[in-house]
Amino acid sequence: MISEFDLIKRHFQRPTRHTELGVGDDAALIRATAGCELVVSTDMLIGGTHFLADDDPESLGWKVLAVSVSDLAAMGAVPKWALLAIALPQPREAFVAAFARGLFDCADAFGIDLVGGDTTRGPLNFCVTILGEVPQGGALRRGGARPDEDIWISGQPGRAALGLAQARGLTVLADDGRAECLAALRRPQPRLALGMALRGLASSAIDVSDGLLADLGHILERSGVGAIVDMTALPADGLARFCSDAELVRDSLLAGGDDYELIFTAAAERRAEVDGLAQRLGLPLTRIGRVTDEPAGSLSLREADSRLTIPVRRGYDHFAS
Repeated sequence: MISEFDLIKRHFQRPTRHTELGVGDDAALIRATAGCELVVSTDMLIGGTHFLADDDPESLGWKVLAVSVSDLAAMGAVPKWALLAIALPQPREAFVAAFARGLFDCADAFGIDLVGGDTTRGPLNFCVTILGEVPQGGALRRGGARPDEDIWISGQPGRAALGLAQARGLTVLADDGRAECLAALRRPQPRLALGMALRGLASSAIDVSDGLLADLGHILERSGVGAIVDMTALPADGLARFCSDAELVRDSLLAGGDDYELIFTAAAERRAEVDGLAQRLGLPLTRIGRVTDEPAGSLSLREADSRLTIPVRRGYDHFAS
C-alpha cells in the first residue's frame, strides 16, 4: 500500500510559478506583490453532501479547486496559491491520480500554485484554502449595494441544479441539455475575468453557491437594503428548453445553487458599461432587478402579472432540518 508521503510526492508535488518554497517542507514561503492585499478563502467539500459517491474523480479534482477560485472571483482578486487537505477512507491510488489530474488542470487554467496541505484517513473530504491578491482598496465586497442600483447575474444560473436532478434520477433532461447541465455541475467555470473587470464598476458582488436568492440575500443583509427580482427578466428560457417541469426550472433558477456565477450590483447610470463588458468578455450579463430601501434582507419577486410575492425557498442551508 502506498504511504502518505509517497502519495503526496507522486501526485501533488509540482513545480511552482510564483512561490519561494512549495510542497515538501513544513510550510510554504510566498511573497506578496507590493501594493496588493492578500485575499484568503476556505471551502470544504464532503462526500454525500457536496458530491455524489460515483462522481468522476478527475472532474471532482477540478471542482474542488474551482469553487475556491470562484470565491476570489467574487472579490475581484487574482488567485495564486492553494493548500489542499484530504481525508480518504483508503489510499486508492487510481482515484488520487485522476483527482490530481483534474485539480492541476484547474490550477494550470488559473495560474495557481499548490503550496501545501495535509492528508489523513477518514470519511472522504476535501478542503481547499486559496490565497490571491487584489490591488489595495480594490476588492469587491458584499456590503456596498445601495437603493435604486441594478442587480445583475452572469451566465446561466440553474444548470447545475438541473444537472444534479438528472444525476439523482429526479428528472430526465432533453438530450441537448443533459451534457451541458452535468458539465455545469461537475466542472464549474469560475468567472475570474468578470470579477477583475468589475473592480470600480460593481458596488457589491458574490458568487452563487447556495442559490441565486440565498446569495443575493447575503448582499442585502450586509448592505442593509432590500431588493425586488423581476421574474420576467431572469434567464429562464435556456433551462426551459432542457426541462419541461416548470416548477423544477423555477426552483433551479432561483434556489438551486452550485452555479458559481456572479451576482453583482451597479449604479443604473453604468448600464452601458456593464453591457459593454458583457460583449467584451463574451459572457451574458442579465439585469434581473433593483435594490430597494426596504429593511436589510427584504426580498420580493415581481411575477409576470406584476404581483409581488415572497419566495418560499431561497437556497441551500447546511444546517436546515
